[in-house]
Amino acid sequence: MSKNHSPIKSMTAFSRQQGDYSWGQLTWELRSVNQRYLEPSFKLPEALRSLEPLIRESLRKHLARGKVECALRFQLHNERQQLNVNNQLASELLTAVTQLQQLDETLSPPNALDVLRWPGVLGEREFDDAQIQSDASALFEQAICQLTDSRIREGEAMKQVILDRLDSITHITVEVRGKMDGILLAQHNKLLERLEEMLSELDHDRIAQEMVHLAQKADVAEELDRLDTHIAEVRRVLHKGGPCGRRLDFLMQELNREANTLSSKSIVSKTTQAAVELKVLIEQMREQIQNIE
Repeated sequence: MSKNHSPIKSMTAFSRQQGDYSWGQLTWELRSVNQRYLEPSFKLPEALRSLEPLIRESLRKHLARGKVECALRFQLHNERQQLNVNNQLASELLTAVTQLQQLDETLSPPNALDVLRWPGVLGEREFDDAQIQSDASALFEQAICQLTDSRIREGEAMKQVILDRLDSITHITVEVRGKMDGILLAQHNKLLERLEEMLSELDHDRIAQEMVHLAQKADVAEELDRLDTHIAEVRRVLHKGGPCGRRLDFLMQELNREANTLSSKSIVSKTTQAAVELKVLIEQMREQIQNIE
């Protein structure tokens, strides 16, 4: 049975969702950058401050790491500022006035302002705050999904950059491994010739032993093997996906350690240059990994 693999996510992303409703307009803006843990911050209108626990829970469901700023703006339609006439009460008042006029014809009919002054006839237009909160919560889900999609797209691009660098590192290690026998043999012969020229009177067996010791010290097969192991582990982690930034960062440290050892053991310029190239590639990967969730 095949295993499901989670996508690699970047921690850097932005999303914006705007919604228009019968009562007004909502706008969510979400920004996220790299952070060791999940660290949300909120900029909410005071009237919608009660949404924060729901938003915080939604963030935990979608994201594992990152500093996330959640800002909400809302604007009510002008109708909210308009006055609302209670037509039923106004009609009842006019009916009552008409009845009074039938009893006393000398009574003058009321003007519109008189009716509006009656308590309850005129008031502010009311809106359903619960509906506004529901709309804001639903719009936030769209915004966080957009943010997550953006993080996934950028994460996949980072993944490809890292895989390309891994290919380059593998190519370098294969080249170094293929040249090591020749490098060690050439170095052995070169040193042996110099020693024989200067110290022909010394014991040749002792010279041979020293050469073996030097060859063992300069042998980087173990470092190359460990590089291969770490490369395979990085590929495995990338393939598995999910929140893996910390694991990848640790592996970059291990790769860098082997590259440093390779450099310290170098006896020719070719291996020195290879070690330098390795460290450059590792640093390029590490820069990408700093933004991986």
